[in-house]
Amino acid sequence: MPVSEHYIEFIHDLLADFEPLRIKRMFGGAGVYSGDLFFAILAEDTLYLKVDDGNRGGYEALGIQPFAYVRKDGRMATMSYYPVPSEILDNPDALAPWARQAMDAAQRGAARQATRRRKPQGSGIP
Repeated sequence: MPVSEHYIEFIHDLLADFEPLRIKRMFGGAGVYSGDLFFAILAEDTLYLKVDDGNRGGYEALGIQPFAYVRKDGRMATMSYYPVPSEILDNPDALAPWARQAMDAAQRGAARQATRRRKPQGSGIP
């Protein structure tokens, strides 16, 4: 999943409106954050945005498949990140709504995780 320094700089420039933007290398690729919100990954010089039920339809309508990788045990796994449509990748104005939707998906995911952590054990709350 390597990502080049040149590609990281390219994506940072494209997403400059989402400051405070930071891109952190991890597992050979990189994670993209706006503040503390993790909303995209970079792998093999491809930008993948966070997707959930709120924004998946736009990707599926274009026939775009989620990020997939081979696990150590040889099985395929997918993640809830989809590559951005290639026709919008060079246009910050066209990319911005897709990135905002990814940030919304990341915020919804963070809220769900926070709710799960707050539920007391044995409370009978499903």
